[in-house]
Amino acid sequence: MRSVIKRAEWTIGPDRSEGASPSIREIECTGCGERSEASTGQLGPDAWAIGHTGATQHTGYREIVTAFLRVVPAPGNPLHTEPSGSH
Repeated sequence: MRSVIKRAEWTIGPDRSEGASPSIREIECTGCGERSEASTGQLGPDAWAIGHTGATQHTGYREIVTAFLRVVPAPGNPLHTEPSGSH
């Protein structure tokens, strides 16, 4: 038999489940629209922006971050379970 939960609390946050993808970061020049390669680290996009400024004198950038989220049952929700290692 299936149960229906009409009202329950949920939370949303970074996906920290096993195998979850890390956030992906890019930097886009607001002067010409060129963009760094996507990276899970900060160094590559930052180095690209500094190099792009040196080559073009463009100084305005937009950071584009793709973050992976997960919705999970909050404490008090009948589906909530404590993470392993918690008491």
